[in-house]
Amino acid sequence: MKKIGVIGAGVMGKGVAQAFAQSGYPVVLIDICENILSKAREEIYNNVRFQRLFQGGKSAGDPDDVLSRIQLSTDYELLADADYVVENVTEQWESKKEVYHKLDRICADECVILANTSCISITKIAALTKRPSLIAGAHFMNPVPMKPAVEVIRGYHTAEWTIEQIKDLLLSIGKETIVVNDYPGFVSNRISHLFMNEAAFVVQDQIASPQEVDEIFKKCYSHAMGPLETADLIGLDTVVQSLDVLYESYQDSKFRCCPLLRKMVEAGLCGRKSGQGFYTYQ
Repeated sequence: MKKIGVIGAGVMGKGVAQAFAQSGYPVVLIDICENILSKAREEIYNNVRFQRLFQGGKSAGDPDDVLSRIQLSTDYELLADADYVVENVTEQWESKKEVYHKLDRICADECVILANTSCISITKIAALTKRPSLIAGAHFMNPVPMKPAVEVIRGYHTAEWTIEQIKDLLLSIGKETIVVNDYPGFVSNRISHLFMNEAAFVVQDQIASPQEVDEIFKKCYSHAMGPLETADLIGLDTVVQSLDVLYESYQDSKFRCCPLLRKMVEAGLCGRKSGQGFYTYQ
């Protein structure tokens, strides 16, 4: 069984680690401090339990068994024999640079690295390493264990062999692969962040409440979630960081971040992760 490294024990990293462990893969989940890892362990345990309930009896695995396949650590050296690494670091370029320099030094020459980035160009990320042909984007959606597909991004130097390996890997955990080419934001976030940003402008301009905006998208367009519910789920801080990347990359005013979004993040209202965003969470 291939060994999977996962960098970052935040919302996305926890979900990625859980999804692979549920499919029987040994996983090493890396983050910068023990407190984050301890919280991740607890949340993965609870998420597996809730998934079993949500699926109406369909087994998502025993929480203890799933956790037994996940080694949580701050030590990057444990990735030396990993076959695949999924990077889930925050959308800040300096943080990405530091992580990829470290991965390129530690990981085996044949290790494939998947960048689970929201908007940063895969070609730009791959240029940080000596293995650009083995770097591709793998944009998992939240909640990772429940989503049936992954947006995979082919960088300028990504080898076709790498894409085929990733397809096989994702298929083994029950996920379809949709392969797209590399431009910042790719397909999903280049479009979805315009929705979320404009929805925030609508609230800022007092045209409608968050509930009314989301109800229109759910009841008129049959979306499962409205754009502001989605923003809260992703994390408003992540949405703002991604919009800043898109604006910097394209220099197009349509990606200018809504001032209300930035103000909410500065006030600590980041959505579900903080307990308060456009909605209140217990």
